[in-house]
Formats: sequence, C-alpha cells, structure tokens
Amino acid sequence: PVLDTEDAWVSVEGPVSIVELALEQKRIHYRLVEHQFVLCTVLYAIMRLSLKGVKPLALFDSKGKNAFFKDLTSIQLLPSGDMDPNVLSLRQQFLLKVVSAAVQTLCSSQKDREVSEEDFPFEKGKNWPTLAADLAQYLQISEDLVRRHYVCELYSYGMDHLGEE
Repeated sequence: PVLDTEDAWVSVEGPVSIVELALEQKRIHYRLVEHQFVLCTVLYAIMRLSLKGVKPLALFDSKGKNAFFKDLTSIQLLPSGDMDPNVLSLRQQFLLKVVSAAVQTLCSSQKDREVSEEDFPFEKGKNWPTLAADLAQYLQISEDLVRRHYVCELYSYGMDHLGEE
C-alpha cells in the first residue's frame, strides 16, 4: 500500500511509525490462527465447565497436532476434509459433554438464586450450547446433533419452556 504523508512529517526524525512497522510484518496464515482459536476454545470450555477426562489434543489428527505452536506466518499442513472416524467420535463426545455440563450448570444456578451474576462477571451472556454448536462447524460435527442434544438435556432437567424455544 502507498502511504501518503504530509511534507512536515517527512523531515521528522525518531522511531519508525507504527504503521510502517505493521506493513513490514509478515502476513499471517488465517486458517492456522483459526486452528489455534479452536484449541483455545476447547481448553477454555474444559476449564470453565470442569470437564473431567477430556484430552484436548486427542480431538485433533496428526496434521492438526503438528500445526500447533508453529509460527503463525508459516504455511502448515492443516487437517483436510477427510477425518478419522475415531477422532470425529471423540469430538462429538466432547461437544455433547460441553452441552450437558452447560445445562447442568444452568439448572443448578437457577435452583441456587443466591449465586448472582456478579460472582461470574466474565460469564455474562456466555451461551455455552450456542458456542458448542458454532465449534461443531470447525470440528466437522453436525450442528443439528449438538442442538438436538441440547433440547434433550433441557427436557431431562425439567426446563421444558427453554426446550420448546
């Protein structure tokens, strides 16, 4: 890109401007950043919902594991459309665990009215089942499967009014 600068700024001496520094940076590989985002979301869900027995790296194939912790500007081999059925099964189980834990947390928090939103200020507006459905798209799992499981969980915990919605 061409940077138009005024004549007064051309003669100024000092450190390099932030715009020039940004333009000198290598371009990142967006799919690799997206891949890292999926890992971060999985780790956050495990931590926040206290999921036990989940191995986050088991949700990725060998290409996916190799792409982690690489330079974001490098072009890495990322998982293709064909996935191992075992990995897909583990991903599906993980997403269903996230939905189940989210509904259980929602049910227990509605029963305990003493817990206020101030106790978890960063959780305001966090809709874990919707996040799991969005994550399903990245993990090549059917979103409908996750949504159906969410409705079944709502009905099983007696939240029929939410299940109908």
